[in-house]
Amino acid sequence: MIRYIFIVMLSFVIAQETNQETITFNSANPFSFEEIIMDLENQEAQEVFGILTLPNNYNPDEKYPLIIGVAGSLNWGIHHLEYLKMYHEMGFATFQLQSFDSRDVQSTVGSQVEVTTAMVILDSYRALEALSTHPNIDTDRSGITGWSLGGGVSLYSAWLPLIDAINNREFMFAAHLPVYPGCMAYPYPNENMQFSTAPIHILIGELDNWVPAAACTELIDKIHASGLPHNIDITIYENAHHSFDRVSEVTVNEKGYTLGDCRFPMNEEGTLLLSEYWNIPINTPLRQKLALMTCAGRGPSMGGNAEAREQSFQFSAEFFTKYLKE
Repeated sequence: MIRYIFIVMLSFVIAQETNQETITFNSANPFSFEEIIMDLENQEAQEVFGILTLPNNYNPDEKYPLIIGVAGSLNWGIHHLEYLKMYHEMGFATFQLQSFDSRDVQSTVGSQVEVTTAMVILDSYRALEALSTHPNIDTDRSGITGWSLGGGVSLYSAWLPLIDAINNREFMFAAHLPVYPGCMAYPYPNENMQFSTAPIHILIGELDNWVPAAACTELIDKIHASGLPHNIDITIYENAHHSFDRVSEVTVNEKGYTLGDCRFPMNEEGTLLLSEYWNIPINTPLRQKLALMTCAGRGPSMGGNAEAREQSFQFSAEFFTKYLKE
């Protein structure tokens, strides 16, 4: 309850300082990447909304670079809103994507099926398309950032087969900043390592046992080894856990998964497979649960690291300034 009150208060402060409007658009509910790539037109329709915030003292005759923000499995937190506040104080428009509230879901911790990475990637691109007609938004200078589940959205929204299926590359992000994303899915074989050449930079904690840094470094190594065009890098913060950018003590979330041993190849159709040798598709909630039983535990740690938090905010500001403003 206290956390909720603080989030409401910070949202109120942001609303007082800047100009906001709610944008509603049509999306859908694909469970998996496979359903986007192979069967998008048959997915259940879903109305989604988000909150557009223009920079402080914005000029109604100007267009502004855009940053779409995507929350994690616990939905929006105070630290997420602090990033967005920083961005629009720097002259960016921000869009707080409300994929969870649009589906009447508060959290997916412990299940990861009610709101999936595939759903939110589709939401993100449908939001970008909707915002392309806004008189104050320059979608050619748009970036995406997110945390945890939203970090995975920020990362895999750069996978070209998904973009091709969603909009045939008509709308693309100019920069991707995933913060402690899950990197357990890797395109397989190498010729499927088709990522956007827009800059992608992962920020993650060395001690993250919810979504391990090792999975991200392995994915980046595979992308480099593929020989295909790419622009991806990573920063790993020492002694930092999951959600290192919170202002809170490190605690254990008993419901969450520990995914340190989980790696799943993904074919050109977006189908996750149990392994490179066992071509068993992981494309339903039940199959996902069974697959995680083979590699995941419970009880990840999460909480703040003051030094990593400061460095993350600074890096994020510099990253989007470099790629969306300069």
